Amino acid sequence: MTEKSTRKPEPIAPSPGFPPILGRAPRVLVLGTLPSRKSLEKQQYYGHPQNAFWKIMAALVGASGAYTERCSVLAEHGIAVWDVLARSVRPGSMDADIDLATAVANPLADLVATNDSLGLVCFNGRKARQLFDRLVGVDAFDRPLEFVTLPSTSPAFAAMSLDEKISRWREALSRGVPILSKSTTQPAYRGNT
Repeated sequence: MTEKSTRKPEPIAPSPGFPPILGRAPRVLVLGTLPSRKSLEKQQYYGHPQNAFWKIMAALVGASGAYTERCSVLAEHGIAVWDVLARSVRPGSMDADIDLATAVANPLADLVATNDSLGLVCFNGRKARQLFDRLVGVDAFDRPLEFVTLPSTSPAFAAMSLDEKISRWREALSRGVPILSKSTTQPAYRGNT
């Protein structure tokens, strides 16, 4: 006869977030939810090769090359990147798996308060906006900001083409990134090298 194990499964440790990508005078803050497993492995925002974020940024502002180079290009164009959550238990990489009971928000109000140049907050998908509304809210800020929810760059949101996502992101980010309001086309996405 075998003895049944009465051990409880190990609790899942909260997934940590990253510090923000932040230049000297950010005008736009792009908020995601929380880094995926692939992003945590690579220690990079939007590290999953199927995520369209960097493809969109390459098309909009020419952010290509090594990760540090891409981050520098965003900072030069006034685009900051962070996540709504500082940490949370998430058994997989899907936003639907985020355990709200363990979710802790980043200090977004502090970031905005110390960066007067920020005027536009863009959510990378509906889940980022939902988490923001639930854990932070627009009343957390000491001044008015514009908020826009954009199509998710996640590979899980395949209902919209990359071209349509680029168009929607260009339209929204052009409110804070002057180069995008001009009718110039950035080099096509050629992959992360």
